Amino acid sequence: MASFIDRVVLHVRAGNGGHGVASIHREKFKPLGGPDGGNGGRGGDVALIVDRNVHTLLDFHHHPHQRAGNGKQGAGSNRNGADGGDIVLSVPDGTVVLGEDGEVLVDLAGVGARFVVAHGGRGGLGNAALASPRRRAPGFALLGEPGEERDLVLELKSVADVGLVGFPSAGKSSLIAALSAARPKIADYPFTTLVPNLGVVSAGDSTFTMADVPGLIPGAAEGKGLGLDFLRHIERCAVLLHVLDCATLEPGRDPVSDLDAIEAELAHYEGTLGDLLDRPRLVALNKVDVPEAADLAALVRPDLEKRGLRVFEVSAVSRAGLRELAFALAGEVEADRAARPVPDARPVLRPVPVDDAGFTVKPGGEGFIVRGAKPERWVRQTDFTNDEAVGFLADRLARLGVEEELTRLGAERGAAVTIGAVTFDFEPASALADELDAEYRPTRRGTDARLERDDRVRADERRAAKRARRQRPEDEAEDADA
Repeated sequence: MASFIDRVVLHVRAGNGGHGVASIHREKFKPLGGPDGGNGGRGGDVALIVDRNVHTLLDFHHHPHQRAGNGKQGAGSNRNGADGGDIVLSVPDGTVVLGEDGEVLVDLAGVGARFVVAHGGRGGLGNAALASPRRRAPGFALLGEPGEERDLVLELKSVADVGLVGFPSAGKSSLIAALSAARPKIADYPFTTLVPNLGVVSAGDSTFTMADVPGLIPGAAEGKGLGLDFLRHIERCAVLLHVLDCATLEPGRDPVSDLDAIEAELAHYEGTLGDLLDRPRLVALNKVDVPEAADLAALVRPDLEKRGLRVFEVSAVSRAGLRELAFALAGEVEADRAARPVPDARPVLRPVPVDDAGFTVKPGGEGFIVRGAKPERWVRQTDFTNDEAVGFLADRLARLGVEEELTRLGAERGAAVTIGAVTFDFEPASALADELDAEYRPTRRGTDARLERDDRVRADERRAAKRARRQRPEDEAEDADA
């Protein structure tokens, strides 16, 4: 029998972007035909999608680590690397995704709902894409970005309109079996329901779903019994139905005390989808087919109605009162559906503010810390073993305004500047210009050996070789005698 898993910890890692390549086009009579290095491929994403055929998180319980494919490196002749393969993980309807800090990232409700939980890294640009009028033959390429790596918590919260709550053996499973085609396990001992059961109920023209969760006991909201693990399955319910056992033989129990105990547990439960006591609540006094239970139900009904609760005397065995209960639940569900706002399908535009520089500079420790999506991404893409690549990074940071902001904040030459995981010594371009007594031009040739090597034969060498080939042996002897 398959296990029911409704909460798992998932470790996901998106694919890394492929590196760009520095390549020079070479062919006969064109030893330096220009840069032709291709770009690296994009890393694969990790996404979640709601699948109607998936009803549990069991697959992630057995395989908690999921990783997308890496992008391929570029190649010469302007060949780009292949993109990494995406991973699309199927989850049940009603899955809530939580971050490492417990923050709700997304609530996946509705078949086809999709959310990317980890984005793949960007591929690095090859030197062909980096060429410009100022830098005609770049001797470097950008590195691919690493993919996102995250630890997530997936919680399954059943999608149902009505949730049945009550003590163990109160008759919840019997009630859902009588109202719908569901066939949960029914026995004469507590906690026969170990997993949530869903049933579809029809009342006239209205159809709604009903969820039966394991029985609650005092202290369930603090982890006692099975209530803490399954209270989340009634968070989505529009209506709660208290199923009270009027035929219990346990000392110290009666329908009113049972109701108070369950209401206290609902009040103490801290969910992510709102307070459970804010939902409409109805009461079903169950097992009235027993004469003593019918007398007790008639006795406590006025007290419960004084609290503003709608009370129904029902029996899952004789089916007494079930029709009235079903239509009352259907009315509450339809009212909730009518009150829900219609989803707005219009796109939401979030333009960047005009005064957003794209980065921030703050003093930290003995230097300065630069934060921002662009500068941190540029640092990750830089090959620090290549001098020209480092110069290109300096150009980009200067154009973004990082150097100007550091100077405004009082950064002096040699100050430590941290961007991402790399710390630099601040070297302003104005200081270099003063040393060189000329305009600073950060466009020097790269350190790529293929660019520094020139195997082309010069014109004077070709003429000397031609004369040597045409010289006759006797001429060589005369030259030797002379």
